[in-house]
Formats: sequence, structure tokens, C-alpha cells
Amino acid sequence: MDSKQELKDAQEVLVKEADSITAAADRLSENFSQAVDNLYTERGKVVVSGIGKSGHLGKKLAATFCSTGTPAAFLHPSEAVHGDLGIHQKGDPVLFLSNSGSTPELLALEPILRGRVARIVGIFGSTGGQLASKVDAFLDSSVPEEADPLGIVPTASFSVSAALGDALASALMKRRNFSEKDYAQTHPAGQLGRNLTLRVSDVMHLPPKTACVTKETQTKDLVIEMTKFPLGAACVTEGEKLLGIVTDGDLRRALNENENLLQLSAEKVMTKSPQTIAPEILLGDALKVMEDRKSPISVLPVACQKTQRLLGLIRLHDIYTPSGN
Repeated sequence: MDSKQELKDAQEVLVKEADSITAAADRLSENFSQAVDNLYTERGKVVVSGIGKSGHLGKKLAATFCSTGTPAAFLHPSEAVHGDLGIHQKGDPVLFLSNSGSTPELLALEPILRGRVARIVGIFGSTGGQLASKVDAFLDSSVPEEADPLGIVPTASFSVSAALGDALASALMKRRNFSEKDYAQTHPAGQLGRNLTLRVSDVMHLPPKTACVTKETQTKDLVIEMTKFPLGAACVTEGEKLLGIVTDGDLRRALNENENLLQLSAEKVMTKSPQTIAPEILLGDALKVMEDRKSPISVLPVACQKTQRLLGLIRLHDIYTPSGN
């Protein structure tokens, strides 16, 4: 098949889905706040239920709710009446997902949940379905057409339902005053969690494990020291005070300018009064310091901001990967 036509077809899919989401946004009204009111709970959890593609989406939305401060669980509507209903506790709000708006399994589950004092919110692809009159609030996820070539596969409708679910999760985050710190608590193993919970002091290399030289040290001995501690830089100190830093880049530039590089002292090749970072800074903020600049840097001395006492060294690599130090 012609690659240009395939590209055109792919773009058409994306445009149809994007247009469908925009149309859904334009349809939103007070019913959205009603949906949020019914799902918000200070105790318990949101139970999400759907079948087929809506079931797959339900699992995703339950995970999104959990990670953004709203405890949630997925309940398969068919398995619910065979024991899984225990997931739902009295008073837990419920989110129904149905493209047809008339899913038999959800229709059968609705009176059972009402008996457990559940408030029910729906995301339905058809406003004329039977479920619309049985829930406390619902969001319209209907689309003029699906995005696939046959126009029958849940593509655009799935995207709209997913986007509406994300909008609900975002609104609930605001209701709960959910912060970056809270988010980090649910993502401690990921990079985002590292950035928001760990500090420079947690990953930095301490002076005994860092190349440290005096300003009189010859470059030859400086290179030997950097080879012993291959962190990409050597700190030049006077006692415990940081005077400068010599990076791999500094050595390359000095070599380009001096034929007798090995006889030069560290003072001649170092960057004097280098930028430093405090040990209490969060890794995410340290990352910004190192990358959000005209010339990004990959290594920073860690020092007391008042006395410039050297406390350690941190590399960009340490922010992304546990250093073991």
C-alpha cells in the first residue's frame, strides 16, 4: 500500500478522535459537576464497572483514580454477582461505562448497588440508552462516527470516554487538594517519585569517594585522581572549602590550548567559583538547575551555600539512576 496514503489515513484517525473529544468538551454542562459530586467521597472508594472495551477502560480509569488520590477498584459486572461484589462496600460510589448505554450486565447490577446505598455515575455513548434514566448523573461520550475504516470499532468513542474519565480524575484531584507531594507518595519507584521525594543528599557522592585535589596539584596527578574516582570531575579544595572544579570538558579544552597540559596546576585549568547546589534540594529541582540553562551541565559540586564547604558531588546520572552511595 502507498505509504503516503497510510500516513493520510493515520492522520484522519487522529483528527476524528481529536474532533470527537473537542465536541464532548463543548457538550459539558452542570452535569459534570453533578458527576464529580456523586463520585467524591472522603471515605471508601470509587468502584468502576464496564464490560468489553469499556471494561478495559474501566481498569485504566480505576488505576488513574488510585494514583491521583481517589481510592478505586474495578468490578467486572458479570463476576460481581458471583462473589466479586465484595469489592463494593456500602456507600461506595460507582462509575458505569457503557458505549451503548444499555449494557445488560450493568442494568442487572444497578438495583443491587442501589440496595448498597451506591450513588451511580455513567459515561455513556448513547444518551437514549436505558441506563441514562437509572443513574444519578452521566456524561455523554457519543461520537458522530468511529475513526476506523469500517466505522464500527470503538476508537473515537473509546478516546472520548477515556478523556471524560481523565477529566473526572482531574476534578477529584482538585477537590482533594492533591499535590505533587501526594502524587509522589503513590509513585515512589518511578522517576517522578525520585524527583519529588529524594534530595541531593540522598544520591550525592561524598568527598571520600570523589576526586579532590588542591590548586597546586599537577594536571597529571589530577587525571590519575579522576581515573580513581570516575565521576567526570574533580573538586579543587583548600581544606574543606571548594575553590573550583575540573571537568572532563575542562581538560579537553585545556589540552586544545596547551601542549604542556600535564605540567599545569589544577588552578590553571579549573573553573573558579563554580555553581554549586545545596544538599537539601529535591532531585527534580536539581535536574532543572542542571538542564534548564543555555549550556546544560552533567555534574555539580554539592556545598554549604554559606561557607562553600564541599559536601559531595552529584551527576545527572545519579538523578536518573540509584548511585548506591
